[in-house]
Formats: sequence, structure tokens, C-alpha cells
Amino acid sequence: MPAVLEIRNLVKKFGSLTALDSVSLDIQPGEIFGLLGPNGAGKTTLIGAVCGLVKKTSGSVKLFGIDLDEDPVTPRFQLGLVPQEINFDPFFTVEESLQIQLGYYGKRSDPARVAELLTALNLQEKATAPTRALSGGMKRRLLIAKALVHRPRFVFLDEPTAGVDVELRRDLWSYVQRLKSEGTTIVLTTHNLDEAEELADRVGIINQGRLLLVEDKASLIRRFGERSLEVRFSRPVVLPEALIRAGAALGELGTALVYVERQGRPSLVEVLRVLYDAGLPLAEVVTRNSSLEDILLLVLRGKAKDGSAPTVHPAPGSPEPQKVDVGRPNSGAA
Repeated sequence: MPAVLEIRNLVKKFGSLTALDSVSLDIQPGEIFGLLGPNGAGKTTLIGAVCGLVKKTSGSVKLFGIDLDEDPVTPRFQLGLVPQEINFDPFFTVEESLQIQLGYYGKRSDPARVAELLTALNLQEKATAPTRALSGGMKRRLLIAKALVHRPRFVFLDEPTAGVDVELRRDLWSYVQRLKSEGTTIVLTTHNLDEAEELADRVGIINQGRLLLVEDKASLIRRFGERSLEVRFSRPVVLPEALIRAGAALGELGTALVYVERQGRPSLVEVLRVLYDAGLPLAEVVTRNSSLEDILLLVLRGKAKDGSAPTVHPAPGSPEPQKVDVGRPNSGAA
């Protein structure tokens, strides 16, 4: 199936600053794609280049199979964007803002659609309130409603839950899953890694304007993830020689052990068996799997499970797999 969004060798420079450095990426129909990276990595600049808010320096962008250099308007009628900044007229009511937004996209007035979104985002009681009277969280809800009111086929959610309450975050997660079930394609940027882990099908990691990695979320967690074992003893102990040879070590007081399962090492089950067989006084045992946040930090720091720079899966258009290189000075890209 053709990609909804095809980006090839996209470059954006602001004077001597390279905000996007030869980025290539495909977004597939109906997926939720998590675009992750630190502040200044280039996420918002990339979104702006697709949405027409940033003029690219070079490269190509195709949306729904249409080259935006040839037709920059038609495919963007099917786009929705939740920006980071609050950007609506404070003198209209919530309902009026949504009806005006429909007009921007050439749509007729649709009270049923407006009411549907107000209910979905728990804004129905604020329908006739002027937008300037809304709280920060309510303004964020309205931004989301504006991005969705014209029923776009492709939505960018740029930090959609920044500064909002837990209730809205959970409501939005449910609504995003509903959009996906209806066939909407979604690109999500977020610093809430729990959000990306919950929602994303695939993940891309960008840093200093360079797309370091694009991979299925489950595959990424399997490939980079680690399982660790934390054991607390009721008194100081001496580890069995077999565990010392395997790389296990006690804390300074001799009452705690942290062991990371790696290729070529004994499994967590085998380590526990040795501890039990040795009759050591176990007080507490905790196992832990790597989260997406752990993996993001590993990639940004250029470390694999064995401590070496991890080989990443190249983005479309890259000639061959590359090593993560995080040695350049911070570019400061948005």
C-alpha cells in the first residue's frame, strides 16, 4: 500500500543552522507513528515543512501521492495539526471557532460534527463560552477539536497533552485509538514516553536534525530492551563464584544485587536459581523490563546493550544501515 507521506532527503537550514539534515521517512496509512527526540531535535520543523508552515531548503515531500512542490494546496485539505502554541481568536466562542475552522477547509457548517467533538473532548459545557475565558487545559482541548473538525485523513499531534491534566490525557488516548480504528493516520510527538509506548505502532527517533532510527515499536523494545533483576538480602552476603564470573556484583553494603540480562550471560531465572540453591537470605526480588524511555536514552547516547554504538534501521532512501552518531554540537533545531 502506498505511503500516505513520503519524505526524501529533506533539508531545512536557517542561515548556518541545519534544522533538518537529509531526513527521509515514509508514514503508512492508518498507523500511529511516534516521532521522538529531545527539545530542539527538529520534530516541529519537520511537521512545519509538511504542513506548509516552514519552507524547506531542499528535498521532496509527497502527501497522498502528490508532490507538494507541484500542488501545495489540495493534499493539505486532508491534514489536521494540533500545534504546541495556542493559536485561536480569543473573541469567538468555542462553537464559533470550530465552525470557522470548517470554513477554512472549504466545509459547510456542521453542527453535528461540532457537537460530537465537544462531547468527545468534554467541552460541551464550554460551547458558548468565549475562548479567552478557557483554562489552559480547555484551550488545549479546543486546539485538538480544531485539528479534527474537518475530518482529516492525516493528523499531526505535536505535544497534544503538554500541560494538561491526567483525565484529558486518558480521554485523548482513547480518542486517538478511535481515530486509528476509523482509518486516520496519526503522527504523534511527545515527551511523555508512556504516551508513545501506549499509542505508537512505529517509532522514529530524531536528534540534531537527523533521523537516527525508524522501527516497529515492539521490535525496537525487543532489540534494544534489557531485562534486569534487583535483589535485596536481609543481611550482607557473599555471591557464589558462578555469579561473579557472570558479571554480577553486590552493592557496597553487600545487601543488594542488580543484574542485567545480556547475550552470553545467564538468564534471570538461572541467576535466581543459583541464589536459591546457595541458600542466600532473599528479602525482596524485583524484575524490570526496559521502557521506551530507557531505549530512547540509549539511542541518543549511542549505546547498545553491549555498550557499543547501536546499529539502527535506516530510514527510506538511506543507502545502508548507519551507526548512531551523537557527537555533533547541538543544532538547536525546534
